[in-house]
Amino acid sequence: MGHSQAGGTPAELMDGLLARAQNGFEIGEAVLTRARCALMHQSELRSCRQCNDPSGPLGYSTYRHVFLLPDGSSLLLWELEHSTGPGDGPHHELYADEDALALAERRVHERIGGTRWDELDGLPLWLPEQLLHQASEPVESPRTYVADNSADHARRVLRRAENPDRPGGETERLLETAFAHDIALAPKPRRRSGGPDTTWCRFYEHAFLLAGGDEIVLWELEHNLTHDGRLVCEVYLDEVSAELAADRHARALGVDL
Repeated sequence: MGHSQAGGTPAELMDGLLARAQNGFEIGEAVLTRARCALMHQSELRSCRQCNDPSGPLGYSTYRHVFLLPDGSSLLLWELEHSTGPGDGPHHELYADEDALALAERRVHERIGGTRWDELDGLPLWLPEQLLHQASEPVESPRTYVADNSADHARRVLRRAENPDRPGGETERLLETAFAHDIALAPKPRRRSGGPDTTWCRFYEHAFLLAGGDEIVLWELEHNLTHDGRLVCEVYLDEVSAELAADRHARALGVDL
């Protein structure tokens, strides 16, 4: 599936999103007006899943479009691009509400089949070769903090962590005061080729701004380096611990990442 990023002004990006979205009529005028008046915008891939199928590639990608508004706040729009069958797609859908996006992602995921949705918890199962190649090149970019239920996002990140040494009660209490956050896919993909049963892992950096002005960064390790190949998530307070955990899991399975 291809995705052409719209360049130019925020208004031009907004017009491009609407032009290709099947459900553009669902985006309210107030949202459109705010986006078109934005000072800056940034688009980034949030998650992606691809499946090999004899009839052609199936999968979906979710993009996050951030608009910086004149009052200093941010507006988020989510774009879902998907192809779920032969000759079907790519189609695009646009959402201003993340809960509505989650329902759409689940609908598309179930059309494709495979791993149960509740095991994925909305996280990417597969990353295409092109993205893995691009992400291997370090990219320095400033964080874009978004005030969008940040404390709840922190709770969800910690809740899905399965490692026994995940951050504990003190970190949870501090994150209750988080009022803004940024999510970044770390440019360090690890993958061993080998067909559909490829083993791989990804790192996500979740940065939170606290009410007192401090910052907490959680490193999320997502991998299928398990004996049954199940996709799991682990959370650590620093990058080194996440890296060591990935290497430890790989060694236990005799895998070279």
